[in-house]
Amino acid sequence: MAALVRSAAAADRANAAAGRSWARKAAAADRAALKQVQKAVAAAERDRKHESGQAQAEAQTQDAESRVSELESLLADSLHPHHPLPFSSLKEEPVEPEWDPEGLEAPYLPPVLADYLPPVPTGFSKVFEKAKYKAARAEGQARYEEGYRQYLHDEETRLARLEAKKDQWQRAVADAKSAADQHNAEIDEFEKDFNAGDPLAIALYYELALKMEALDYPDGVGDDFRLAYLPESRQLVVEYELPGVDVIPPVIKTYRYLKTTGQINETEKARPAAEVKRRYADVVAQLSLRVVHELFEIDGGRYCDTVVFNGVLSTKDPGTGQSIRPCLITLRATADRFATVDLSHVEPLACLKYLSAGVSQSPAELVPVRPVLEFDMVDPRFVAESDALSALDERPNLMELSWKEFESLIQNLFTKMGLETRQTRLSRDGGVDCVAWDTRPIFGGKVVIQAKRYKNIVGVSAVRDLYGTLLNEGATKGILVTTSWYGQASFDFANDKPIELIDGANLLYLLQEHAGVTAKIEPPDTWVDPVPDVP
Repeated sequence: MAALVRSAAAADRANAAAGRSWARKAAAADRAALKQVQKAVAAAERDRKHESGQAQAEAQTQDAESRVSELESLLADSLHPHHPLPFSSLKEEPVEPEWDPEGLEAPYLPPVLADYLPPVPTGFSKVFEKAKYKAARAEGQARYEEGYRQYLHDEETRLARLEAKKDQWQRAVADAKSAADQHNAEIDEFEKDFNAGDPLAIALYYELALKMEALDYPDGVGDDFRLAYLPESRQLVVEYELPGVDVIPPVIKTYRYLKTTGQINETEKARPAAEVKRRYADVVAQLSLRVVHELFEIDGGRYCDTVVFNGVLSTKDPGTGQSIRPCLITLRATADRFATVDLSHVEPLACLKYLSAGVSQSPAELVPVRPVLEFDMVDPRFVAESDALSALDERPNLMELSWKEFESLIQNLFTKMGLETRQTRLSRDGGVDCVAWDTRPIFGGKVVIQAKRYKNIVGVSAVRDLYGTLLNEGATKGILVTTSWYGQASFDFANDKPIELIDGANLLYLLQEHAGVTAKIEPPDTWVDPVPDVP
C-alpha cells in the first residue's frame, strides 16, 4: 500500500513537472509570437512613415513646380466660353456704415427711493430713535432727489447723444447712397455712349473687360497695358507689358525623403539656360494669343474686326544699364482669320507664325522686332494734340497740298526713314507711286510705295493692285499709305504678304517722328475720292 502511495506521489510530481515545463514552453512561445507581432507593427509603422515622408516630399516637389505648370497652361486656361462684360456688374450697391449705438440705446434706470431711506425702526427703537430716524429719512430723501435729478440729466444727455449719432449715421447712409447713385448714373451714361458707338467708351469697355480677364492670370503675369480703338477701321490696338524672363523660376527645387534620418532633404539646381529661354518664349507666345483671343471674345465682334497686339518689356539694357522698352512680339489679327484657329490644339509659336506675327528671335535676350503699328500712332494723347493743333494756319493740311507738294512730302518721309526713293509717276487715282530701295544687306531690296489721298475707306482692290505692282516690279516689299483708313478685308488680303498698310493716323505720326512735319488731315467739303471703292 505504501508503495502504491509513493508511486502515485511520484506520478503526481512527474505530471506537475511536465505541466510546468509545458507552461514554460507555452509562455516562451507566446513571448516569441508577441515579439513577432511587435516587430511587424513596428515595421508597418516605419513603412507608413516612409511612405508618408516620400509622399510629402513628392508633394513639395510638385508645389515647387506648380509655378511652371501654371505658365504652361496660360493659354489653355482661357479656352472657356466668354461672355460680354455686363454693365450691371460695374454698378455698386451703397456701402452703408454699420449702425453702432455704442450702448446708448438702453435707457438708464431711475433711482429707487427705498435704496436711499433708512430701515423703519422697530420695537423700542420706534420710541428712542424716532428723531434719529426722521433725520436719516430726510437726508435719504434729499440724496434720492439729487440722484433723480442726476438721472434725468444723464438720460437727457444719453438721448441727445443717441439722436446725434443717429443723425450722423443717417447722413453717412445718405452719402453712401448718393455716391452709389452717382456712380451708377455714370455707368448708365457709359453704357449709353458704348451703345452709341463712342470710341472712348468702346476703348474703356474693352480695357475694363480685359482687366477683369487678367484677374485669372498667374502671379507675375500682370495687367499693365495701353489700349486704343480706331472706329474707322474697327481696330483695337493694345500695347501689353510682358513679364520679364524672371517669371520662369531660375532654379529647380527637388525634395527627397531620407529613410536614414526621417527628414525631407531639399536640393536646388539651376534651371538650364536653354530651358529658361524656351519656356519664356512660350509664355510670351501664349500670353499674346490669350489677350487677342479675349479681346475678340469680349463683345462678340460688335465693334472689333481687327486686333493689333504689341508685347513690350520695360527693362534695363544689360550692356548699358539704360532703360529700354523693346517690342518682343507684334501681330495684327483679323477676326475672320483668327476664327480659323483652334487654340485648344495649336502650338503657340507655330500659331503666331500662321498669323504672320513678328516674334523676337530670342525674347530672353531682348532681341526686338518692329511693331506692325506703333501704339503712339494711335495714342489718344497724340490724337488729342493733333486735334488741338488743327486750327493753326501754319500746320499743313495734307488734303490741300498740291500733287507736287504731296509727292515731295511722301518721298521726304521715306528718305528720312532710311530708304532711297524715286518717284515714278502719278497714280491713276491721284496718289503717288514711288520705287525705293532698302540698302540694308540681306534684309533690304526694292520697295514699291503707293500713297493715296482719300477721305473714305481704302478698298481691298487698292491692296490687290499694290500686290500686283510688287510682283511685276520684282520688289521685296510694298507699302500702301493713305490719309484715311483700311477695312478688315484689306488686312486679311495683306496677311502673309510682304505688304505694309499705313493709315492716316500712322502717316501723321511718321511725318512728325521722322520728317519733323506736324500736319493735319482735313478733307475739304468738296473733296471727292478719285476712285470710290468698297471695303
